[in-house]
Amino acid sequence: MILYGISTCDTCKKAIKALEAAGRSVEFRDVRAKPLSEAEIAELVAEFGDALVNRQSTTWRGLSDWLKASEPEAQIAAQPTLMKRPVIRDGDMLLLGWDAGVQRRLLG
Repeated sequence: MILYGISTCDTCKKAIKALEAAGRSVEFRDVRAKPLSEAEIAELVAEFGDALVNRQSTTWRGLSDWLKASEPEAQIAAQPTLMKRPVIRDGDMLLLGWDAGVQRRLLG
């Protein structure tokens, strides 16, 4: 299982802690330190669409109007921290966020 996020994200920390406590092996990937490739961004946008971009963030509010109007792929490539977090890859399954539905799917 790979959890994509940033090291300072409290939600990512909670998800990792809960998954490891449930006996799951979690590889953490900090998308700020090791940005997603074009292919990875394209796969995530294909799966989640515009929902992948966190439009409530301070990073979003600081974007230029041009970047705000661009495609999600360009936004995530330019500012990896715009990605809603965490994104979790469990085998072939991709999940976005750490809400009750995601927790039920991963923790039972």
